[in-house]
Amino acid sequence: MNKLKLGIPKGSLETKTVDLFKRAGWNISYDSRSYFPDIDDEELSCTLVRAQEMSRYVEEGTLDLGLTGQDWITENASDVVAVQDLIYSKTSTRQARWVLVVREDSPIRSLEDMAGKKVSTELVNFTRRYFAERNIDVHVEFSWGATEAKVVEGLVDAIVEVTETGSTLRANKLKIIHELMKTNTKLIANRAAWEDPWKKQKIEQIQMLLNGSLQAMGKVGLKMNVSRENLARLIPVLPSLKAPTISGLYSEDWLAVETIVNANAVRDLIPLLKEAGAEGIIEYPLNKVI
Repeated sequence: MNKLKLGIPKGSLETKTVDLFKRAGWNISYDSRSYFPDIDDEELSCTLVRAQEMSRYVEEGTLDLGLTGQDWITENASDVVAVQDLIYSKTSTRQARWVLVVREDSPIRSLEDMAGKKVSTELVNFTRRYFAERNIDVHVEFSWGATEAKVVEGLVDAIVEVTETGSTLRANKLKIIHELMKTNTKLIANRAAWEDPWKKQKIEQIQMLLNGSLQAMGKVGLKMNVSRENLARLIPVLPSLKAPTISGLYSEDWLAVETIVNANAVRDLIPLLKEAGAEGIIEYPLNKVI
């Protein structure tokens, strides 16, 4: 039987990725000691791999497909096929940023001020290339963790760290000097796997359903009934992905209206729909929007 080897990112993205696959239709299960999760698809096998190493294993063919950040693809200079952007993280669906960070009381104000200084980061290769391309001589050292503490304690002059909102940095009395890169999760494939007809078809199936799951995040479906005479009042109130679906009921005087809206808008929207004449309003969750 044909089988596609899939890499699941171990660490901060692990739970979110497993949940995303569940919404897409695949159930992944494992215990904390296993690096080889079970998946309810005989055409797939799974391996847990750190995001930092994923692109290397996909490039060399140990894995056919995996999820990792654009940052680690760039860091490892991996030659892989970027199948799909999947903008999600541990806490949100926004892009993360790699930024140059110093203490609030630091005299460093710009990249140029970093000449001759020491920087700590996990993203060593990229950071070295970034400064070298701008002819700024800095010493870049690898951080094994607790990167923020190194600059707080004065062990280094600056750090290059990933952040989404910057709130943790501000809480530690740190400030962002410069943004080096935006990054997001990508679905990546080995080039030989991408050229194999069966594997490519399977990869495209996974890509379509994962993307559909992401599109559904933060959205809900709404159904309601409205009289024909009130339809013109209802439609301007009703946001939708494209246009609402309208169908007739058994009674010729009433219509069924169905649409997709942002979940955080529902609490304010339902009173407006009622005022416009909607009845029998039903809200329901969505797994995929394709």
